[in-house]
Amino acid sequence: MKILVKQIGEYKKDTIITPIFTVLEVVAELLVPYVIAALIDQGIEAGNLKNVYLYGGAMILLAFLGLLFGVLAGRSAASASAGFACNLRQSMFENIQTFAFSNIDKFSTAGLVTRMTTDVTNMQMAFQMCLRIALRAPLMLICSMAMCLLINAKLSMIFLAAIVVLAAATTLIMSNAMKIYNHVFHRYDDLNASVQENISALRVVKAFVREDYENEKFTKAATKLYELFVRAEKLEALNMPVMMFIVYGCVLAISWFGARFIVAGSMTTGNLTSLFSYVMTAFSSLMMLSMIFVMMTMSAASGRRIAEVLREQPGITNPASPVDLVKDGSIDFDHVSFSYRQGSGEKTLSDIDLHIKSGETIGIIGGTGCGKSSLVSLISRLYDVDSGSVRVGGEDVRNYDLETLRNQVAVVLQKNVLFSGTVMDNLCWGKAEGYMDEYRNACRMACADEFVERLPKGYESWVERGGANFSGGQKQRLCIARALLKSPKVLILDDSTSAVDTATDTKIRKAMQTAIPGTTKLIIAQRISSVQDADRILVLDNGRVSGFDTHESLLKTNTIYQEIYEVQTKGGGDFDNQ
Repeated sequence: MKILVKQIGEYKKDTIITPIFTVLEVVAELLVPYVIAALIDQGIEAGNLKNVYLYGGAMILLAFLGLLFGVLAGRSAASASAGFACNLRQSMFENIQTFAFSNIDKFSTAGLVTRMTTDVTNMQMAFQMCLRIALRAPLMLICSMAMCLLINAKLSMIFLAAIVVLAAATTLIMSNAMKIYNHVFHRYDDLNASVQENISALRVVKAFVREDYENEKFTKAATKLYELFVRAEKLEALNMPVMMFIVYGCVLAISWFGARFIVAGSMTTGNLTSLFSYVMTAFSSLMMLSMIFVMMTMSAASGRRIAEVLREQPGITNPASPVDLVKDGSIDFDHVSFSYRQGSGEKTLSDIDLHIKSGETIGIIGGTGCGKSSLVSLISRLYDVDSGSVRVGGEDVRNYDLETLRNQVAVVLQKNVLFSGTVMDNLCWGKAEGYMDEYRNACRMACADEFVERLPKGYESWVERGGANFSGGQKQRLCIARALLKSPKVLILDDSTSAVDTATDTKIRKAMQTAIPGTTKLIIAQRISSVQDADRILVLDNGRVSGFDTHESLLKTNTIYQEIYEVQTKGGGDFDNQ
């Protein structure tokens, strides 16, 4: 709760004044039936026109004040709740940006999307309800009960008995509905996951003609959500009939006994009229309280899910006195072991001991799942090792300022992402403020200039979200250019030329050898032709070093490398499929 309350922030003023306006609104509304009773008894029935005008004017004034305070309360509640929701989303987004990959692994992407949309919306509605109805309803209920007792204590006993019965029935209905709502948000995650997966892979879906399968999967998730809501709302639907039965029974009883009191002279017509008004106000307040109960139940589940994200501490943080200078591109793995789930006993990398000189070009090859991408993820400290240490520039990566380290270790993934904007906007991710010649030179080294300059608007051409209007090879080349603009000490190409032809791949490697000789280059590839000219080649097998030498030496001494070479040069196949 403390974590969520902190998000009110600069909207404290609106949060405080809303209850004040609400109380004033309730007071004005509660006085109206009391004035009506005086109008009837002392004005109309007494034939006193002066009192009719007096009490009539008082009614108009109270109605106006109630309306004014209601409008002011509504405006301040809307401002406070919208601001609260805005701060929640902002805080969640900012905290997610600090997450290490190990943190992100705990939450599914669809789950995070649900928390930042549906869950925050629920919290916004609940917060506004707390400021307005959650205060107004109990206050109206208590004050109405007090006024009923003040008017006629005996008749009020009927009303109080009805309130107790209605409260018990409402609690029973809502407690059962609450259990169902607790499951709803997990189904929202499933639904969002289905939508996200389908849209992001729409081309694949169409290529394999799997639209019917995806429709069926989405329908299944939507149906589960529908069934839960129907079950909950069937229970909620009982609220109104139960309430109306009790209300009508109460009204009939009060009418019967009230008429007898009027005939006996112990009660006036005006008093009975105002008593009816207070009774109906109390019953409607009780119904609002039942709605609040449902809303609070739903928002409590949402609040817990949001708090989980806000409480999550980054798995990787800066040290107390971080090093802010990477001296060179040398890389040392000192008996490193790593697993994605620490303590599970499933090692992704085991006893990796490597020493790479600054400026070297290192090829990395091996079968799928051998740990190639995991190995290079440790260099930029996307994950921390279980044991051993990784050093860059002679310094343990855990001692560096994270921004400094990651600026000097550029990574180009096989499925790198382009963002919506222009080509230049995307290149600026590598260097925000540079000269045009620098951008052109980076594109030239990545062989991206040949298609960028043919675009209608060149570097100002629009890039759709995810680079949807570019081919796989074009996206990879733009991502390589973006990484080169960082002028890194270490450049990691994680199978990032897989979508370009062999000739372009060769051009890119030769351009980098010439243009950035002092940068250490790690090239992960499936094709031996992409790494055979490297200074040394690392062969990984099941998370262990199988060989680390030149192309010629590995052909003589390493069985795995020999097999890959034989398959690719003579069989024309792919090692991963052997």
